[in-house]
Amino acid sequence: MPRPLDGDRPTLTAPPLTTDTHMHFFLPGYDGQPGGPPLPEMASIEDYAVVRRRLGIERVIAVQPNAYQADNSCLLHCLRQLGDIARGVAVVTPDTTENELQSLHDAGIRGARIMNLPGGAIGLDRMQEVESLVRPLGWHLIVQFDGRNILEYLPLLRGLQGRFIVDHIGKFLEPVPTDAPSFLELKRLLDSDRCYLKLAGCYETSKTGAPKFDDVGRLAADLIAHAPERMIWGSNWPHIGVSAERYPDDAQLLDVLGDWTGNDPALLHRILVDTPAELYGF
Repeated sequence: MPRPLDGDRPTLTAPPLTTDTHMHFFLPGYDGQPGGPPLPEMASIEDYAVVRRRLGIERVIAVQPNAYQADNSCLLHCLRQLGDIARGVAVVTPDTTENELQSLHDAGIRGARIMNLPGGAIGLDRMQEVESLVRPLGWHLIVQFDGRNILEYLPLLRGLQGRFIVDHIGKFLEPVPTDAPSFLELKRLLDSDRCYLKLAGCYETSKTGAPKFDDVGRLAADLIAHAPERMIWGSNWPHIGVSAERYPDDAQLLDVLGDWTGNDPALLHRILVDTPAELYGF
């Protein structure tokens, strides 16, 4: 089944300079790396351009996929092709040199990915080493883990000295109630001005499903109300973590953000434009 690209436009009208802060590219000629998951169907700049036009996205943050592990070459190629509308989040290892980091920065990289789930290149056990390397460049970390285990990870997360983004609405790998201890600890993390949250991937963990993803939506709306100034949104295109039968409608993924924010224009502008611009240097 080919990946759907086009379709109905969202009901929500994206403001000018809307930023998709989480998506991935997969191109021919770039091999998957040991330790990562198998390469999915290719996902090109041209494919994503169709999605961008449909949703009204003008800026993009390309995130290093797990399949490529610490080989950032495909990501860097895509940033060169996209130019000023794009920034990137790379995989950095504790062995990455200062010169390599500067080259990544010059190419548009502004963050390092920490993935504490199967197939991730760098987990929480090496997070503080990576952060000490990238913080002098003004980068942040994007950190993904099963949110149900956040109490175990709090000492590491609270030990970070720079900014970090908790990925995928906390990725509770089953959605929890809003009074669950793990969810309340995520909110306490957001009380720090160093912690941000990415509103992406709701379909990956939702049990209630499309079109509203109500179970994850309750968590998202609560987090937005708690710390609206530290929220960003991502499409998570090309949705490699789900089967073809569960493939989400990209327009719905923008429309549910409208539901979670009460379609408040100022709040949507903050999430889609202002906060990403500040984090990524647009």
